Amino acid sequence: SWKCLDWIILEQQRDSPQENGVQTNQYSSISPPASPVAQDEPFSTYFEEKVPIPESPNQVFSFRKLWAFTGPGFLMSIAYLDPGNIESDLQSGAKAGFKLLWVLLLATIIGLLLQRLAARLGVVTGMHLAEVCNRQYPTVPRIILWLMVELAIIGSDMQEVIGCAIALNLLSVGRIPLWAGVLITITDTFVFLFLDKYGLRKLEAFFGFLITVMAISFGYEYVLVKPDQGELLKGMFVPYCAGCGPVQLEQAVGIVGAVIMPHNIYLHSALVKSREVDRKNKKEVKEANKYFFIESSIALFVSFLINVFVVAVFAQAFYNKSNMEVNAECNATGSPHTDLFPLNNGTLEVDIYKGGVVLGCFFGPAALYIWAIGILAAGQSSTMTGTYSGQFVMEGFLNLRWSRFARVLLTRSIAITPTLLVAIFQDVQHLTGMNDFLNPILQKLPFALIPILTFTSLTSIMNDFANGLMWKISGGIVILVVCAINMYFVVVYVTSLNSVLLYVLSSLLSIAYLCFVGYLAWHCLIALGVSCLDFCSRVRNRPAVLIEEQSEYDS
Repeated sequence: SWKCLDWIILEQQRDSPQENGVQTNQYSSISPPASPVAQDEPFSTYFEEKVPIPESPNQVFSFRKLWAFTGPGFLMSIAYLDPGNIESDLQSGAKAGFKLLWVLLLATIIGLLLQRLAARLGVVTGMHLAEVCNRQYPTVPRIILWLMVELAIIGSDMQEVIGCAIALNLLSVGRIPLWAGVLITITDTFVFLFLDKYGLRKLEAFFGFLITVMAISFGYEYVLVKPDQGELLKGMFVPYCAGCGPVQLEQAVGIVGAVIMPHNIYLHSALVKSREVDRKNKKEVKEANKYFFIESSIALFVSFLINVFVVAVFAQAFYNKSNMEVNAECNATGSPHTDLFPLNNGTLEVDIYKGGVVLGCFFGPAALYIWAIGILAAGQSSTMTGTYSGQFVMEGFLNLRWSRFARVLLTRSIAITPTLLVAIFQDVQHLTGMNDFLNPILQKLPFALIPILTFTSLTSIMNDFANGLMWKISGGIVILVVCAINMYFVVVYVTSLNSVLLYVLSSLLSIAYLCFVGYLAWHCLIALGVSCLDFCSRVRNRPAVLIEEQSEYDS
């Protein structure tokens, strides 16, 4: 029995973190290096250059400081403007008119709150979410979590490359085939990703330029179509959908899934490390949190306006339009794409490609080309930020120390190869339809939302900046709602399958998925203060009780 007790004590000492001889909870504290720049890192990263923050003593707010902190939030906001989001916007307008704008607004606000948590984690700890997961989770859950996040990044990246290829096809009037568009996207992504060698601020300025291109392109369509402003405001601020059915409900769920992307949480927690902040100085950390939140709010407001432009254009011009009407209009204008719209009275269904075509039919060739320019900017910018996400996630979870070129090549190849194969063997209709297949792959929100709430709620990690009671409650509710919506989207897709074998396989995968989400949720609830669930801690503390009882007996 004593041998057994000694073994238990050794296991307790090995598994339980201690601070100054006092046993702590199952999560270790994080003490990042005071000067990450001084570390000997044999590989180049986004953080080779740190942006200095100007001094502004006795100022509550400084525009110079806000400008110094501006950059990470706008790079993060590009995930709210990727081709998947644009397609969700145009389908929302075509299927529900202005009625789902309030869902878009709510999803953007929820996204802002989650991005706030991601930025705070990066600022306070000096580590991004993948690095924290690597330190805090056991090996097997950590590997599973990495695979799930990596799968979501690959699916998102495929959508973005598809968007670029379609935009190039539209701009060239079909002369650039889809497979060539994919190859062009691969090449220019490699080129643009090395812009940070010329300075971090230049890279951030380039992303700002692409966001401006999107705003001008989709803003032009908005001005051209002249949406009803009264209906727009009503749809944005009245949380109701009159006459909506299953189609509109599924679209509303799709909006939330498109706006809140799991890899974006990992990305934002890493990007904030690019500013010079003394993490030993509580005042500087608090100030950095404030300015990053302001910058993120401005960036997401801009992205929300661009999304509203797209929804409003298709709500005003194509809501309740039939295929017959569109076919007749395209035929009258001499469009070569008339065959995309069958001669029936079915409701018009649009995607990124058809969206450009119908704009060209109804509002002239300029509308089509400007639309394609906006899609190209959205796809190119989101492909670049997606590559950064892949690098941060892989480096953080696996602690890789590869060369920059090797990391970019690997993350690009994993996502590009399946897209290129599809582009070679399928036409544009099947390529845009890939989004329907990719949407279930992208439903990995719990694997970002649960860890970020877990770690930002722990004082052993966040110290004085841990989430308060209100943030814990509201964050828990938000994540519960978002994950429920996420699960609904997966169920809708699985029930649409027409194969017993696929049903069985999907059921097994769903059970494994739910079990792992339950594991993460269990850790999260413990971090939120539900101590009755901390069974492991009680088991590990039991040997100490046995030792005390044995000592009393011996005495």
